[in-house]
Amino acid sequence: MTEGHDVQALSDVDIYVYEAVASLAVEHGMAVPAELVRTSGLSEEQVRESLKHLIEHGYVVPRQDGYVLGAHTFEVEY
Repeated sequence: MTEGHDVQALSDVDIYVYEAVASLAVEHGMAVPAELVRTSGLSEEQVRESLKHLIEHGYVVPRQDGYVLGAHTFEVEY
């Protein structure tokens, strides 16, 4: 995990996936991959690659069979 998050290092896809994780986590307690693909309209590969990047930077944390938000220093609207 990288300290000192830099939201500018995120791609548009990363931000879109992050917002989908945030929305699903608020609604269901966590976001599962199948729901992220369904709600985002992105391919499974795009979601998987984005999640990998978001996890590496600490924005998203794996939990059980899904994902929750990690520590963040910016607001997201969902």
